[in-house]
Amino acid sequence: MTDNSSSDLLALRATASGFDTVRSKLPVTGDPDRPLDSVTVARQLSTLGTLLTKLADEVLVRAAEQRRDGHTAPAIVGFAAAVRSACEAASALGAVAHRLSAWDRAKHLGDEPEAEEYERLVMGNALGMADKALRETAEGLRAAEAAISPSSARADAACSRSATAAPSLTPPPAVVPPAAPPGRTGRER
Repeated sequence: MTDNSSSDLLALRATASGFDTVRSKLPVTGDPDRPLDSVTVARQLSTLGTLLTKLADEVLVRAAEQRRDGHTAPAIVGFAAAVRSACEAASALGAVAHRLSAWDRAKHLGDEPEAEEYERLVMGNALGMADKALRETAEGLRAAEAAISPSSARADAACSRSATAAPSLTPPPAVVPPAAPPGRTGRER
C-alpha cells in the first residue's frame, strides 16, 4: 500500500486554486475591467473544461489505485464530489456563451437585439450561478484537503484523547429565587 497523502494534498490544493482563478476572471456585466463578451466567456469556458478534465483524471487515477491497492484514497471523494459543482459552473457559463452568440449574431445581421437590459440581467444571473458553483467547487476541494491533512488528523486525535472538559474560568451565575408578586408574601395562600 502506497501513502500518497502528500501528493493528494498538493493535487487538491492546486485544483482548488485553478477553480479560484477561473472564478476571479469571470466577466462582470457593466465592469470595463472584466468585460462581458463572447471571447472572454469562451476563454473561461475552455479553461473550465480543462479543469473538469483534470478532475475526471484525478478520480480515474485514484480509482485505478484503489483497485490495485485494495483501499480507497480519501482524496477520491473530494475530487468526485467537486465534479457536480464544476459541471454546474460549466453549464451556467455555457448558457452565457449561448446568449452572447445569439446576441452577437443579431447585431451582425443588423437586428437590434430586443430587451437588451433583460438579456444582461439573465446573463448576469447565469454568471452569478457560475461564480457560486466555482466557489463551492474550490471550497469542497479545500475541505477534502483539510480532512486528509496530517495536521487535522493530529488535532482530531488530540481531541479524542481528552476525556473531560476543561474547567470553566468563570464562576456560574448565582441562582436568585423568583420574587413574590407585589402585595403578597411567600406564606400567604
